[in-house]
Amino acid sequence: MLQVRDLCCGYRDITVLRDINFEIEEGETLALVGSNGAGKTTLLMSISGHISPNSGKIIMNGADLASKGPDKRCVLGVGLVPEGRRIFPDLTVFENLKAIAEIKIDNRSYREEKINSLISKFELDSIRDIKADFLSGGQKKKLVIAIALISDPKILLLDEPFAALDVMTIKTLQEIIVDLQRLNNISVILCDHQARDLLACVDTAAIIHNGKVVAQGTPTSLIQNIDARNAYFGDSFKIS
Repeated sequence: MLQVRDLCCGYRDITVLRDINFEIEEGETLALVGSNGAGKTTLLMSISGHISPNSGKIIMNGADLASKGPDKRCVLGVGLVPEGRRIFPDLTVFENLKAIAEIKIDNRSYREEKINSLISKFELDSIRDIKADFLSGGQKKKLVIAIALISDPKILLLDEPFAALDVMTIKTLQEIIVDLQRLNNISVILCDHQARDLLACVDTAAIIHNGKVVAQGTPTSLIQNIDARNAYFGDSFKIS
């Protein structure tokens, strides 16, 4: 589905990512784990096309995305939910979804069907006519992810999806992420500071340290990996 090869990215004289290599299969979930400033968000922005890497390749289904901007990558199936993504505060949940659906979906009947399906999937039925400004943090997070799914992405990038959420809302989002993989066959790449919450809902994870991938594997194997322990987990980290 997606291959990142020898990716390097930086700002002026500062190198953020160096020789990043990893891949994700169709329907797979991958967590990017690392300390603040490790380059996780920069990597997501590079994949989505919002940041141009200095060198390297980003290949999706055999096509090199290097020359494609974010709009073209969206058409090709790359969806991004950045941290703190804004919604229209004066529009209702339904109107927020409709505003984007009118841009992405030409067929009116399918548009309405898609909106109603997402409202149901994210359990937003009871608040569909509530203005977004009055939603809780968890409800807003559900809404922005639902908006990202309007264009039927093949791969979804989630930046800090669990930030500032309560335990029950995190659990709900974890279930949604698993369902995206299991029911919709969407590949998901996500990063967050909450390592335990990340590792509880992904197939594989990559540890980013000093701008490089120092270890990659299943959550269970990574916890035992000496490079991952030295770079991020320490000796006492446990998933549960």
